[in-house]
Amino acid sequence: MPVWLFALLGAAFVFYTDDYVIAGVLPEIARDLDVSEARAGQLVTVFSLTVALAAPVAGVALARVSRRRLFAVSFTVFVAANLVASMTPGFGTLVALRIVAALAAAAATPAVFAHAAERAPSTHVGRYVAVVALGVTGSIAAGVPLGTWIGGHHGWRATFAAMAVAGVAALVFLLVALPREGDRAGDVPGVREQVRTLAAPPVSLGLAANCVLMTGSMMMLTYMVPHIEAVSSAGVDQRALAFSLSGFAGIVCIWAGGRAADRWGPDRTLVAGIGIFTGIMVVLGLLWFARPVPFAVLVVVGTVWGGIAFWNSPAIQARLYLLAGPVAPQALALNTSGTYLGVSLGGVVGGVTLSGAGAGLLPGVAAVLGLVALGLLALAVRAAEGTPGGAPVGEVAETADS
Repeated sequence: MPVWLFALLGAAFVFYTDDYVIAGVLPEIARDLDVSEARAGQLVTVFSLTVALAAPVAGVALARVSRRRLFAVSFTVFVAANLVASMTPGFGTLVALRIVAALAAAAATPAVFAHAAERAPSTHVGRYVAVVALGVTGSIAAGVPLGTWIGGHHGWRATFAAMAVAGVAALVFLLVALPREGDRAGDVPGVREQVRTLAAPPVSLGLAANCVLMTGSMMMLTYMVPHIEAVSSAGVDQRALAFSLSGFAGIVCIWAGGRAADRWGPDRTLVAGIGIFTGIMVVLGLLWFARPVPFAVLVVVGTVWGGIAFWNSPAIQARLYLLAGPVAPQALALNTSGTYLGVSLGGVVGGVTLSGAGAGLLPGVAAVLGLVALGLLALAVRAAEGTPGGAPVGEVAETADS
């Protein structure tokens, strides 16, 4: 694996840690800025929604900007936003700075994954994307705990200062490691052609499938603790162990999913991943009727679920890259948007389910969403089979026009 690939991994690690770490220092922010924890939690919502809305726009608007320049400007803005956030006196200003940091992440994150896919050997696209995606699981396993520890011992402002330092380190690593040759953007289709390619059923239905799958997966992750408490007599330490094992399984499976995408193809890998996810949700739903369930049983099922939740990520991005051709960066930007939108929808759908029907119905709703995602993927695959010779949909559109 080339050094520049690990520079991209580091960039993903920093951006995703910056999003998730807020959850670890919410009490400190709320106390210091004299707001409720619920209101402080909106910092996470604001960041996620900003990325969801801005990523596709940035993907189209910045398509012709060289990667080095894009990363340099994005990380400079990101570092400045976090540095000022570490000194801000009021909550309103902090919200505005989180929006600025999110805009920087929205501009650069899709390009990080696109750059890995573009420079990967044709037989290793899934694995190269999986390496970068390890930054996502790594942020949960290491970045957030470290940021939380810093905030707990030195105050939440120190956490933002640490993120600024991490941003500087990531930028320096990128500028040193990324090759200069091939850095400039190639021939980028016009906006109309980009939109037509992104709206084509093989791409748009795949994007919708990922959004629906993320909604079900993040719904269960967000409300896993109420479900565990209702199904078993697990204590705080046991719940922490369950999350830890799920995170470790995610690291293993995100790499395994990348290798599977290269060996089986993205479509078969996704069918397997979504099918297993749906089956696990059915098992969790059935365990509700056998409660109280021994914690050992629950933790095995939860660990498999935690791993398979990350299995699909490399295959989704490899599939979009192969289908979208010259519009792949924009497709990956839309995928980033759909992922963050799924995170937001998961919280809403899960909250409504929990308050209305109770924790027992959460796995059932997630299983239905898994089936919907599987159906959308099947439609996307069928539509892709209609492209001559498996050519990217953008090239097919250009051929038809000519």
